[in-house]
Amino acid sequence: MDYFIVGVLTLAGLVFHAWLFIRFRQWADRDLALSLAGKDHKKREWALQQLAAAKCARVKRRDLQAWLEKKLAGYNGNDTGEQRVARRSPD
Repeated sequence: MDYFIVGVLTLAGLVFHAWLFIRFRQWADRDLALSLAGKDHKKREWALQQLAAAKCARVKRRDLQAWLEKKLAGYNGNDTGEQRVARRSPD
């Protein structure tokens, strides 16, 4: 019975440690995106959307900062994240 208790507590400690490790990495990635965005609230929201896009695109963590910087360099203030189609005026 003693071995069972030790085993369960060890397993619980390892699971908790893994959960904390994952949460710390998520918080660090979020802080990176927000710090690159600056103080503009719309840009910060957009940066978090780009962070989610990076996760979907499976960007590696070592490449994440450069990827976010490249995306944020192309930001304009009224960008909603939707693709825009360039239209010509009828002549």
